Amino acid sequence: MLAVTYHGPRCVRVEENPEPRIQHPNDVVLRVSRAAICGSDLHLYHGYIADTRVGTIFGHEFTGVVEEVGPSVQTLQRGDRVVVPFNIACGTCFFCQRERTSACENTNPLTTIAGGMFGYSHTTGGYQGGQAERVRVPFADVGPMKIPDDLSDEDALFLSDIIPTGYQAAEMGDITPADTVAVFGCGPVGLVAQRCSWLLGARRVIAVDSVGYRLEFARRYNQAETLDFTKVPDVVSVLRDMTDGRGPDVCIDAVGLEASGSALHGLLGKTLMLEAGSPVALNWAIQSVRRGGRVSIIGVYGPPWNLVDVGAVVNKGLTIKAGQCDVKRYMPRLAQHVRKGNIDPRALITHRVPLEAAAEMYRLFAARTDGIIKCVLIPSGAK
Repeated sequence: MLAVTYHGPRCVRVEENPEPRIQHPNDVVLRVSRAAICGSDLHLYHGYIADTRVGTIFGHEFTGVVEEVGPSVQTLQRGDRVVVPFNIACGTCFFCQRERTSACENTNPLTTIAGGMFGYSHTTGGYQGGQAERVRVPFADVGPMKIPDDLSDEDALFLSDIIPTGYQAAEMGDITPADTVAVFGCGPVGLVAQRCSWLLGARRVIAVDSVGYRLEFARRYNQAETLDFTKVPDVVSVLRDMTDGRGPDVCIDAVGLEASGSALHGLLGKTLMLEAGSPVALNWAIQSVRRGGRVSIIGVYGPPWNLVDVGAVVNKGLTIKAGQCDVKRYMPRLAQHVRKGNIDPRALITHRVPLEAAAEMYRLFAARTDGIIKCVLIPSGAK
């Protein structure tokens, strides 16, 4: 089968790989109908995630049709259309029983860093991903959700990651109707976090980025106020000026380890790799938010450490919430938001291309050119 395969930093190829097979009675094998390139896939592509091995198949956002079913699977059958969370969860461990599926202790038992994930390095279990013609899905009675007949694959696709992730980012901010929310990052997750901040009752939403077409998209898609941090001398001061001198009530870091805006952190985190990426957006969030405010961290950071302004966290009395998204618990609720039109996932798709064009799409996405917001890969033969 064809799959997007890692060959080192900034090098992916679409090439033949062995067909996945049932390895455990609880597995299914899907014929992939849609797969997306996620912003966090760029961290792998750029070589910033530890233990990303040559031969890894990327992709943790995908839908598909069940083709093979393990003998113990009870809830799925051949022909079912499903969307699959990026987390791989057992459903029975301490964390899964508390709906914290991102922390499952049975799908990635050799580390306490994270649970298992599709296509996201051996740090998260070494599972092959779904940017492919087929993919094996473990614990098939736990993760996959059948796609309702009234939703298309593209309506459901982003329930695998960016819609729940953006929603959790806003939810972790404990937003109230009087709140001003600043979202750092206008990539797909940041855009959804802005949208969901309105859904949770925010009074104002401010989007911070440096890419002009993304800021324009935030204005159009989310009716957000926007701030280009490259056009002001100090983004922290400007955010305070925009909020009566106090700072936003809630700041969301939807950027993660590839943030720009600091030569020092760029050198230490992205060139020399002496810290786990560049925490510029996180430090801006901490410094910008008002005293007693809340900071939500949904951007990806790799182990082991970063230079973060913990002193400001303590002295300002901030509340910080963070985590990989527990996708499964949000999927039914957010499917309703999609159905009602509160969230329009297809409006985020700017590029639809055959799977074979994936390498060029990674290049465009990494360069932030051609107006790219979200790219969907369509395997040969998919409807």
